[in-house]
Amino acid sequence: MADTRLIQSRYRLLELIGRGGMGEVWRARDESLGRLVAVKCLKPMGPQHDQAFTRVLRERFRREARVAASLQHRGITVVHDFGEHEGVLYLVMELLDGHNLSQLLEENQQRPLPVEQVVDIADQVADALGYTHRQGIVHRDLKPANIMRLTDGTVKICDFGIARLGHDIGVTSRLTTTGIAMGTPHYMSPEQIGGREVDHRSDLYSLGCVLYEIATGVPPFDLDDSWAVLVGHRDTQPEPPRTHRAELPGFLDRVVLDLLAKAPDARPADAGDLRRRIVLGRTGEPAVPGPAYSSVPLTGPYHAPPSALPGPEAELPSWARSMTTGHKATGPVDPGLALPGPAAGLTGRWTTTTGTAPAAPPGTDGVPPARPAPSPGLLAALAGRHSAGIDLGRLGRWEEAGDVHRSVAAQRESALGPDHPDTLASRYEIGFTLSRTGRAADALREFGQVAAGRERTLGPGHPLTLAARQETAYVLGQLGRHFEAHQVYAAVLAARTRSMGPDHPDTLRCRHNLAFNLSRLGRPEESWQLAREVADDRARLLGATHPDTLATRYEVAYTLGRLGRWAEALETYQDVALARAATLGADHPDTLAARYEAGISLGRLGRSAEALELYRALAADRTRVGGPSDAETLRARHGLGVNLGRMGRWEEALTEARDVCAIRRRTLGPDHPDTVISCREVAVALGWLGRWADALTAYRQVAEARGRVLGPDHPETLTARNDEAHCLDRLGRKDEAAELYRTLAALRARSALPPH
Repeated sequence: MADTRLIQSRYRLLELIGRGGMGEVWRARDESLGRLVAVKCLKPMGPQHDQAFTRVLRERFRREARVAASLQHRGITVVHDFGEHEGVLYLVMELLDGHNLSQLLEENQQRPLPVEQVVDIADQVADALGYTHRQGIVHRDLKPANIMRLTDGTVKICDFGIARLGHDIGVTSRLTTTGIAMGTPHYMSPEQIGGREVDHRSDLYSLGCVLYEIATGVPPFDLDDSWAVLVGHRDTQPEPPRTHRAELPGFLDRVVLDLLAKAPDARPADAGDLRRRIVLGRTGEPAVPGPAYSSVPLTGPYHAPPSALPGPEAELPSWARSMTTGHKATGPVDPGLALPGPAAGLTGRWTTTTGTAPAAPPGTDGVPPARPAPSPGLLAALAGRHSAGIDLGRLGRWEEAGDVHRSVAAQRESALGPDHPDTLASRYEIGFTLSRTGRAADALREFGQVAAGRERTLGPGHPLTLAARQETAYVLGQLGRHFEAHQVYAAVLAARTRSMGPDHPDTLRCRHNLAFNLSRLGRPEESWQLAREVADDRARLLGATHPDTLATRYEVAYTLGRLGRWAEALETYQDVALARAATLGADHPDTLAARYEAGISLGRLGRSAEALELYRALAADRTRVGGPSDAETLRARHGLGVNLGRMGRWEEALTEARDVCAIRRRTLGPDHPDTVISCREVAVALGWLGRWADALTAYRQVAEARGRVLGPDHPETLTARNDEAHCLDRLGRKDEAAELYRTLAALRARSALPPH
């Protein structure tokens, strides 16, 4: 878009004035009205980016436009226009002459701002927040970079990209289920961190963090380990600002501490209440103290009463495991410097120490000795590599992702300890890569150890502990241990429902997995009922076309098929395929998977001609997307061959089956289940063509492969041997056939006997 320099024949881009990870901001001229404006553009994402992630970014961008355009207040950036040009979303705003608070601190060489300026900023931001809150809008990402101070002294709030309309829970849920954290760690409220309900008082807490930083030069919890920052907000009372800067007036010290109360009820009631306190403080009148701090001195150590602290339910959410600290206003820490010591009273065993105190002897108090503090540069590098490993997984490069996570886990264990949340986060990702590369037994062992480590350090009901336990259930299912998987899923679901509520995305995901496992346990009726309930709940909370909703509807269709209700299954698969094509794209793997299952349903309904055409088109699309040897391409071609046979076109079916079998044998190996299925399809076609000697050879290959993999007594092995006997019979080799039938009968009788 920048190359054309003109958007919608109206906005001419003149100069790039800002660039971030997701977009650019340009100084531009509105050719129609002859005024200068700012144009914010969302950078287009290439095919290497996760499509769900890209979709959420675009929805956030649109949301910012809608929310900001609805607000008319001198303390809020004016939005003039919004649209899409050549596939790029853009937002046209007033061009501001000034600096954000982060830039002001940097220009002031990281020293705090003048007191009068801090008080004036607090007053103006409180006024603007009061207006937005009265409109039912919570900003949810208030930070120094989102607050501008113009050259004339006016203060404006910017960037409503993750703002939440008070009544619009559906959109908020859609924006949070992808794992993209809502907010910046240095400025997040305890309720945001705990994944609990957020209202206008969360913005007041974030404003308290901003005021603390511009008044003292440091944020309330000046740490570069994201976990320590989050735990600090959740559990630790900050030092009063005046301990950093004695010249601060007492009323401002009290106002900031009131804003930083852990419990929302202990903060000012609203932004109007906050403004009254500021006005009273400016005029020298005594301010009304906040309820949690009525007897707290303004100097010396600060301790809140127990009632102000969050209860055990205030746990860090699952997205925190991969969260980085973001950018505080005071800029990055020199990698050569030691990590700062913990804030006073910071709880949790993950606080890194300076390494200057003598280590306690092991075992004297049950706590491991302190570790020398790893450098911030090392921690940042490891966090970056951890994120890179996750990105490799998103691209399907699981082996490479596993190598990255193993390396990071080893370094994190050395620097932070085996039970540090970051170390366990890396090991969790190792388990994930193992399960996605067919090493379910290894994945089970890894997830089990992560779950045990998290239970020791975080507790059995912590969301991260539950996440690891849920993955153990998933790999138990991969191993065919569905009863054990069911028990784990049921226990995790009970814990999630108790701590998070029935509508939390993680609770719904666990219910979905439980429904999936029920069908594998041979309980399709229960599976269908549960899956249908989860689909309805996800549609209510996330929307009918959200990928999670469609994933559960896909499972509903699967259970309908298991129940023999193929017409309903077909209709559901077709609806899911259309919705996925609209939201994810026609070539998305999930869209193509739904089309494949629709073909299965057509075949089951005897509509083989329609199934044939569907698989022919699907095979072409799969070849274009994944290549001719891709496993999913071959699955589509297998379906094509099956339906050719159903229509009596056996020569064509034989050609297709032989071709697919040869590719599978070459790429997957002769004993892979898909190869064996193709070999059997060759045998079936040969039999229908009356070529019984060739069919006998093929059936024997199937029986030998199944015997090697499954064992000689396995039902599928016995079925293949039965087909072999049938061929012998058709070839007139009656004695051999009879002997084989007797052998099979004895094997079946033996396998039916109860174990000793």
